[in-house]
Amino acid sequence: MISKILIANRGEIALRVLRACKELGIATVAVHSTADADAMHVRLADESVCIGPPPSRDSYLNIHQIVAACEITGADAVHPGYGFLSENAKFAEILEAHDITFIGPTAEHIRIMGDKITAKQTAQELGIPVVPGSDGEVKPENALEVARKIGFPVLIKATAGGGGRGMKVARSEADLEEAVATARTEALAAFGNDAVYMEKYLSKPRHIEIQIVGDGAGNAVHLGERDCSLQRRHQKVWEEANSPALNVDQRMKIGQVCADAMKKLKYRGAGTIEFLYENGEFYFIEMNTRLQVEHPITEAITGIDLVHEQIRVASGGGLSVRQEDIVFSGHAIECRINAEDPRTFVPSPGTITHFHAPGGLGVRVDSGAYQGYRIPPYYDSLIGKLIVHGRTRVECMMRLRRVLDEFVIDGIKTTLPLFQDLINNQDIANGDYDIHWLEKHLAATSE
Repeated sequence: MISKILIANRGEIALRVLRACKELGIATVAVHSTADADAMHVRLADESVCIGPPPSRDSYLNIHQIVAACEITGADAVHPGYGFLSENAKFAEILEAHDITFIGPTAEHIRIMGDKITAKQTAQELGIPVVPGSDGEVKPENALEVARKIGFPVLIKATAGGGGRGMKVARSEADLEEAVATARTEALAAFGNDAVYMEKYLSKPRHIEIQIVGDGAGNAVHLGERDCSLQRRHQKVWEEANSPALNVDQRMKIGQVCADAMKKLKYRGAGTIEFLYENGEFYFIEMNTRLQVEHPITEAITGIDLVHEQIRVASGGGLSVRQEDIVFSGHAIECRINAEDPRTFVPSPGTITHFHAPGGLGVRVDSGAYQGYRIPPYYDSLIGKLIVHGRTRVECMMRLRRVLDEFVIDGIKTTLPLFQDLINNQDIANGDYDIHWLEKHLAATSE
């Protein structure tokens, strides 16, 4: 059994993992940069270790320092949260070599799903529907031939990509050469790898993802879907579970496809299989081999604590539920609260002078922020997540409208006004949106 977990992350996700550990009676170790010495998870952990200066490469991405912190404190497991080292196969291997449990999938599965081309090939082999596209890497010299086979418009994507970097659309043959060159340049700068591949560009898809959990021994379950279609620059802003676009039969069918695939793969831990959805068809785009930012809405509609499941599986205890035990109840929405100007989305670091989180039935706030907390300028601008649950989508939306009026964060600019705008939009009320909707809405409102 795991007795002490080092949390190799910061911010709201570090606090989220810490709370789960405390509920399970497991000792905790917080690591932090010098900029995060006053962070909430550092204050609440049983032990804390400073692992370096503010830059991530010198602290939260410093594998040597994190392993050393495990050895100093006697931590026998590491939870990576999301981002940073959570999908780093080398990190997982190094921990295992030091007899430290990595609370996540195997290094092999991280590698398979971390490369977009290999992930797509694996998905096809496992029976998961994929977007029509190239069989592998696309070079400038064969890009036109591949694009003609797929049919324009096409999307060029970095094989090691994420967050929209190294991603370009070519709507015609005239656009293709520049799109491929730009995508390769961006990919090299962002990931140190200029390899790209090509897929059919879907014009009005939704972004639907399926949450799965496996025990590593051939058992796996799905916990339904999340709709993450409201995005800006390929970054999710608002997520819902269940999706307003799917019915029960569609939900259970694609969920079972994913669960069956993970059984074949003998996947271990939590993971999310992401799809584009258009005209009743699902198309695999990637798999994230970690906990997602938006996992709380799945917890809200299933009553299952995903971090508990991660720790249980990593401890060798297997899954706590069977597929037939999982009951979906009500509707949940998550709003990502960023320290950003809601009009320009420019980061707004600084000191929070007043902080009041909303409350009431069906309301959850995951945040490490507090009054007097200084948000450092070195990291992602996400400072909290507002999660609201209701018996129906209408009830959930009404509750969200109420809590947005209660939520107060002063001293910095945040994206709370954006959600107050969205909650009053008729398209959002109707659930009628796709992955391009938010950027079109923002462009229209700024004119």
